[in-house]
Amino acid sequence: MRFTIIPPMLVSLVQEAFTVLDGAVFDTCIGTCPDCGGKVTGYDTRERQFARIVDEKGERTIRVVVKRFRCVSCGKMVNADEPFYPGTKTGAPVIDLCIAFSHQFGYGRAARRLSTMGIALDRMKCRHYAMLPVRPFRILQMYGHPLPQSVLSLSLLTATLREGSRIEGAEALAACGFPSAGRAALHRPPAGEERDEGDNEERYEERDPSKPEDGGKQEGSGKEGESD
Repeated sequence: MRFTIIPPMLVSLVQEAFTVLDGAVFDTCIGTCPDCGGKVTGYDTRERQFARIVDEKGERTIRVVVKRFRCVSCGKMVNADEPFYPGTKTGAPVIDLCIAFSHQFGYGRAARRLSTMGIALDRMKCRHYAMLPVRPFRILQMYGHPLPQSVLSLSLLTATLREGSRIEGAEALAACGFPSAGRAALHRPPAGEERDEGDNEERYEERDPSKPEDGGKQEGSGKEGESD
């Protein structure tokens, strides 16, 4: 198997995007109970796994803190606005990256590239996330790799942090393109949605990620099981 070369600057950018959220607190819930429309009140807080990365220090888990609210009318538990797609256990930007890579390279190559970049995610999970019908998002090409806008925006936030400080939840949500994951329901892009025709940008549109972007040629022989 040929070793996949990933530019070090791209690896650093992606890892910074995820590590900047380590310990971030999401404690704001703007809205009412999604079931009955009742008022919600603070209940407790829980840690959620955002990503797992591997760097020179070994493998580590990036966790965020999410406050939970309880509806005073029906008792339903509601999470604060958080950077997760509904029903998922991995941060939305990680899933965006799986979708973007799978869209361009196919599932197997996407998983290998993510592994080389230090993102601890196996092929089956990469495939599962790549098939989620999430809201459209912007993609930029960097060093020959598709980079979701959410990942780039999170990485840029590292430059604004003072040593020892943590990113604000509202800043993280804005960078991820969320007002609220709880209200931004999963959906398929509308039929006939126009694509951004800029030189370096594209909008994710639904297609089979296992098929190459050029319609007939993948890297190497184009077979999923072959090396990069």
